[in-house]
Amino acid sequence: MFLENDHSTTNYHSWICPDLRIYWRLGRIPNSGEVVLRAIASLEQFTFSETEGYALQHFSGQYTLNQIQVAVQRKFPDTNSNFTLELLEKLIKLGVLTLDDQKPPSSKYQLKSTVEWIANPDGYWILRNQEDFTFMQVSDREKNVISRLQQGSIQAIAEEFCIDRDQLKLLLQMLAATGMLVGTQPAKPPRNKFNPLQLLFFKVKLFNPDNFLSQNIDKLRWLWSKSFTLIFVTFLAISTVFAIHYRPEITFEIVKLIQTYGTSSFFFAFVLLMALVITLHEFGHAFTLKHFGGIVPEMGLLFMMLVPAAYTNTTDSYSLSRHKRILVIGAGIIVQIALAAIAFWCWFYSSKGSWLHIGSLVLMTAALFTVALNLNPLAKFDGYYLAVAVTGINNLRRRAFGFYSNLLQGKPLKETNQNKLILAIYAPFSLAYIWMVFGFLFWRISDWTLVNIPYTALVILAIWLIYYFFPRR
Repeated sequence: MFLENDHSTTNYHSWICPDLRIYWRLGRIPNSGEVVLRAIASLEQFTFSETEGYALQHFSGQYTLNQIQVAVQRKFPDTNSNFTLELLEKLIKLGVLTLDDQKPPSSKYQLKSTVEWIANPDGYWILRNQEDFTFMQVSDREKNVISRLQQGSIQAIAEEFCIDRDQLKLLLQMLAATGMLVGTQPAKPPRNKFNPLQLLFFKVKLFNPDNFLSQNIDKLRWLWSKSFTLIFVTFLAISTVFAIHYRPEITFEIVKLIQTYGTSSFFFAFVLLMALVITLHEFGHAFTLKHFGGIVPEMGLLFMMLVPAAYTNTTDSYSLSRHKRILVIGAGIIVQIALAAIAFWCWFYSSKGSWLHIGSLVLMTAALFTVALNLNPLAKFDGYYLAVAVTGINNLRRRAFGFYSNLLQGKPLKETNQNKLILAIYAPFSLAYIWMVFGFLFWRISDWTLVNIPYTALVILAIWLIYYFFPRR
């Protein structure tokens, strides 16, 4: 499973808002919906609206901008989508939140020694923090600004590059949030209360394969040579022609196999071989990224819509050109197709009824099934990330939904004409797919629950509702 991270420098919604309670106290103004924020150590105070006051209650060092935005919009539905970001900028202007740029340059604004600049051929720069394995995508201008941090005050840098002072502070906060600066650590997401919907998507990290990959990559570099690529493509082409010709016989044998050994036995063997295919698939991603000089910090298990899968953290592929990034994403599928082709020839030349003949048939089925599953661009499997890499539209699904949201609200559309067309087409199909999958799962789970454990389920639901909605202390 190819994983995607958000690399946009304008995406501040994952930031964890600071704890204001250390220096400020929030109170209500009698007979008014407004609130007042008073400094604990001075007489300074500021007045905010009821909506702003509700948002400020969440500035406890536990919630991200996005989480606060969701909470505010739940209570005040008419709130605009940039409310929390505007509130953050207001707090900076008022001096409630500030980066002290009057101090002389210090290690506070110094990049860590483990941070390196990587020039991307697509015209931007990647800041890679090898200590915490975080990334930040910046433009040429932002790179120049960051490079000047140790040489002048914020005010001087803002004037030199004609950049808004508050935007410069936001850039510094982003550097701190990703742990790029000396003395900072990446912000950890807060631990939220358990929600059953979390079972529809969660990851289990297993190990860090980077050292293993580094030790063995030189033995496998021939796999990416031009001569082997030519041989491999020829092999796949011949295999495809023969497989299509023998498709009726393959289908007949699969049906006969299920009838002979039973659905349960076939399914058990299918799942075991599918696990093998998925494992090799993930190593296809990992070794390809390592071949191009990337870092692979983790591999593990992934459950999406209750479907078990695996994932490889290939975030470092964003440092590569689009062509190489496509190869990293597509490597897993190429491995699956290769396994299917090898299995076909083993089936073709082996004796009918032998363990090799039967095993090859099941392996071929498992490999082709996972190829079809992975190529679906509507789920966040490899097909989705291939679409992202090919189109160059990072966060394709979110931007597609945001495109329609802005369109319906009459907000300006900040996308190119080509991207507008892609987003306009992708969003409705993606939404329909999500509703179809969620609807099916909800119907099946609800039906089984109401038939088998209605009272137990009701008690569990009541306990969870009390737990979830009971206010935190």
